[in-house]
This record gives sequence, C-alpha cells and structure tokens, in this order.
Amino acid sequence: MTHHDDGPRAVVPANVNEPDRIAFGLTFRQLGILGGVGLAAFTVYHTVGHVLPPVAWIVAGAIVFAVAIVVALGRRDGLPLDVWLRHGVALTSSPRILTPGAARASTVAAVAGGPPVPAPLRSPVTAVTATGVLTCEGSDKVVIACGTTNIHLRTGSEQSALLDGFGRFLNSLTGATQIVVAAQRHDLSGHAQLIVEHAPRLPHPALQAAAADHAGFLLDLDAERDPLRRQVLAVVTGAHTGDAAVRALSGLGVEAAVLDGPAVASALAHAVDPLSPPVPGPRAVPGTPITLRSTP
Repeated sequence: MTHHDDGPRAVVPANVNEPDRIAFGLTFRQLGILGGVGLAAFTVYHTVGHVLPPVAWIVAGAIVFAVAIVVALGRRDGLPLDVWLRHGVALTSSPRILTPGAARASTVAAVAGGPPVPAPLRSPVTAVTATGVLTCEGSDKVVIACGTTNIHLRTGSEQSALLDGFGRFLNSLTGATQIVVAAQRHDLSGHAQLIVEHAPRLPHPALQAAAADHAGFLLDLDAERDPLRRQVLAVVTGAHTGDAAVRALSGLGVEAAVLDGPAVASALAHAVDPLSPPVPGPRAVPGTPITLRSTP
C-alpha cells in the first residue's frame, strides 16, 4: 500500500530578497547613483566647461563614470559597494570605544587626560510590575517563556496544520511582537548536587553507585565541555494579551507561560550578561524593597 502524504508546499522565488529592477536591469539605488553622478557632471561642465579643452573633459568624465559604475554595481562582503563604503566611513569617523548612555560631567572631569570611562547602560524598560508587565518605550508588554516543537517529525498534514495555526497566531497580534531565541550557558552542578543528595535514599547499593557515577559524569561534562540550553522568549504588546498568546501557542503543542515580575527581572538581568550562569532564586522587581537576604 502506498501512502501519499502531501506536505505544505509554497513557491518561494530564489531572489525574494532582491530589490526591484526599475529600468535597464538596475535598481532604484543604482539608478540614483548613476543619475546623480551624471547630473552633477553635467552641472559642472555647464558651469566651468570653458576652462578645460573638450578632450580633458572626456577623459575626466570617463574616469568619473567608471568609478560610479563600479560603486553602483559592485559588491563587497555581501553588501552593495556604496553601502560597504558608507559603513567604512562611519567606522573610521566614530570613536574607538562605544558604550550606550551618557557619561556624567563629574566622571569626565575626574578622568581628564585618561582613557574614557564607559557610561551606564540605559535600558528602555522603565518599570516592571509584580505580575510581569513591563513598560518599554511608553507601552505595556508581557514576556512569555516558550518551548519548542519539531515540525520535521510530523506528517505533511500535521505540518500544514501547525503552519496554519502559527499563521493565525501571527495575524491575531495587534501590536509589536518580538521572539528572542538565545543559547545560554547551562550549569549542571546543581543537577549533580541533587543526585548526590537523593542517592542515599535509593533502595539498592548498585543504584546508589550508579547515581554517584552519573553525578560525577555531569560534573565532568560541566567542567570539560560548554553545555548550552536554548531559551525562547516572546514579548507581546499589551498587558492583557499574554493569556491569549499562551492559548494560541498551546494549541500548536508549544509549552508557554507568562513570566511574573521576578522572572522578567531575571531574564532582563541575564540578557545584559548572557555568558554568566543565572543567579539562583528569584530577583526583586525594581522598586520593591528587599527585606530578606538569603545566604547559602
């Protein structure tokens, strides 16, 4: 018996990201460069054309138009040559040390004659409530922790259903939404410690020895390798859109949950320093007095 499973199919042009060709096989940017150079050359010749003989103008025009054609049609490192040159000029004219924020006048005066001091990071997030609603650039947003699903292991009809459901989720969004996928350092020492603590409760010495060996394997793996874990966060606009987004993602087989205030504060702190392991325990929401300090 032959089973025909038609998967989702869509014809995507290979040049989908290419700019539109306006005329003569050239884009608007290329026509703008060539037309601008031609207009500038005509203006210069019309103004001071009597200064040089025609042969000199022909030679100079050929050189200028050759450079314009190279800039308009050339590419470097995957970028159009004019964009690449613009980035190069911006890089050479910018300071060598760049940090967000603005340095204080007292700090600048204290290090006069020395190296520049980095300014404090100014986050666009201005407030985080205990329920996890954060205020960013004047609008309320919520952060949703999401799991993942493997679409390649599904049948064609299941893939089509998942893609349709995800499309409906995207179409239901009424504000700006960001999906962040990040790889983070995963600390395995906590898992090894839990195994060591629970090993004596196992009913057989062989099981206790196997648990101890597994804990040692986790510690060796943590020390010799660089274990990573994947974090997927969805930031949706609107204080009351989190539950609807969670229901839509759950319908796709993706585990999702709205983060509360301490979890959002922890996610923001870890985004600033992604290479360090996350601090155990909840973080205080900005503006909340800390009345208890836990010690290890």
